[in-house]
Amino acid sequence: MTLRFCALGSGSRGNALLVEHEETLIMIDCGLPLKTLVQRLGVIGRTIDDIDALLITHEHGDHSRGIRPFTRKHSVPVWATPGTAQVVDAIGDYERVRCDRELTIGSIDVRPVPVPHDAREPCQFVFRAGGLRLGLLTDTGHATPVIREALSDCDALAIEFNHDRNMLANGSYPEAVKARVGSKFGHLSNDQTVELVENVAHDGLKWVMGLHLSEQNNSPERVRQSAARITEQSSVELRLASQDEPSPWLEVARC
Repeated sequence: MTLRFCALGSGSRGNALLVEHEETLIMIDCGLPLKTLVQRLGVIGRTIDDIDALLITHEHGDHSRGIRPFTRKHSVPVWATPGTAQVVDAIGDYERVRCDRELTIGSIDVRPVPVPHDAREPCQFVFRAGGLRLGLLTDTGHATPVIREALSDCDALAIEFNHDRNMLANGSYPEAVKARVGSKFGHLSNDQTVELVENVAHDGLKWVMGLHLSEQNNSPERVRQSAARITEQSSVELRLASQDEPSPWLEVARC
């Protein structure tokens, strides 16, 4: 079985993502209600008992508020950085994530990647299995050299297209929130993500899935317009995750 990815839901109302290879199924973040998780897993042909481990990127509620109900229902290892674990009450015993050390869960090797975000000790991940690499990046204020190096040579990317800068500037958010979202420790804009993808793209990059689209400060149309210079000049396919329904399984494969 190849390396595969699915977004059960992605956005400010809750996030949960899946990475699968052979018999190993990892969920990244748990920001959706348990009932919603169970229903969406059923849509893609999985159950809660299929999940082998839970990785937490950071403590913000849209990524962590479902941890306690999930772990009460299904006992699996929860992996988090010490900083994240300290501020998420739902995390009791946990497996320590260190950003200077890779870890292995079943048949999947996982590289934690430190990111600039307004959280205690946030990280994102690159997954490797079967000779394939999938890069995951959300909740990041800007692309650091470490991020660019980690995402280079990936066969697929699941990456944040959080906001359109003009929509954010002219939108209804309070000025303090606008400043936070657009800061170096906030979220990636469409233009920032496109620039990052251009910097790490190569002939083997098969697809990019857009994650964490703001419902108030972005739209699928704005993302596609921004990403046109990537998709029109290469064979890279753009997919967009939804807040309200799971994506299809996407296979990570070499072009």
